[in-house]
Amino acid sequence: MKAWRVGVLGEPRDVMSLDEVAIPTPGATQVLVRVLAAAANFPDVLICRGEYQMKPDLPFTPGFEVCGEVIAHGAQVEGLAVGDRVIGLCALPAGGYAEYALTDAASTFPAPPALNDAEAAALFIGYQTGWFALHRRAHLQAGETLLVHAAAGGVGSAAVQLGKAAGARVIGVVGNAQKALVARELGADIVIDRSSEDFVDIVKTATNGRGADVIFDPVGGDTYQRSTKCIAFEGRILLIGFAGGQIQSAPLNHALIKNYSIVGLHWGLYLEKDPASIRACHDELTRLTDIGVVRPLVTERLALADVADGLQRLGAGSTAGRLAYVS
Repeated sequence: MKAWRVGVLGEPRDVMSLDEVAIPTPGATQVLVRVLAAAANFPDVLICRGEYQMKPDLPFTPGFEVCGEVIAHGAQVEGLAVGDRVIGLCALPAGGYAEYALTDAASTFPAPPALNDAEAAALFIGYQTGWFALHRRAHLQAGETLLVHAAAGGVGSAAVQLGKAAGARVIGVVGNAQKALVARELGADIVIDRSSEDFVDIVKTATNGRGADVIFDPVGGDTYQRSTKCIAFEGRILLIGFAGGQIQSAPLNHALIKNYSIVGLHWGLYLEKDPASIRACHDELTRLTDIGVVRPLVTERLALADVADGLQRLGAGSTAGRLAYVS
């Protein structure tokens, strides 16, 4: 089969090569899938660079989430059958940017029938992250104001749709005019282009000085620091990641004085510590797709040969919406 592999660490376009390799064999708790689609995520870029917390042995095939057809599975796998259309988290080093991939059975679920292959592939990591952040960690309530940074990106776009589904008023912050169009299509009530507008002033004006009840921040750095200037009384700032490249230091006296919470989320820990919650979240996301309030916005479908270039553009911040390799 053909598969992209990383043999040395660096920028995706420089270190990924499209090779002919053997089809992987599933372990006892693994599933072999024929890849129908694999969504692109910022962690795919980080793992190529060697900057992600997971560091698989070289060479490896990147690609964290897939929609695929079950071809075979290990002896301990139950509830999945050959021919099933599924989505799941890939078991690196046999990632999703290939013709076949391995997934862990514990994180492999039926693909939502309302979504096509590319949309289904983009539902897992981003929407699970968004759902756990907004509901398990921040306890977002209907009528609250949710501020989403990087609202046209992978997890940000999920947070916009999930915030609207929860009955929140959603303000999306993006980096340019093209991304502003995507955020509006996702359903954001107010869209702020940070290249020409000050989100702090706009949030304060839009909330009559109160500020945002929940701030969803996958960027970090100065974005976090400025978010503390427009957080509401008893507000919650969600730390999702540091895509901006800077891990900020939080002045905790400021959180005390303004009476807000700083809430971290490491979604992957739920796979280990509360796997039943992952399935429950998947069931809820499937329900939301069935009623049409959640649908990943896949703006670009890539041929296998174009995956490295797509990841490079994603890492540079020049893409909007979701990218997905479709076989």
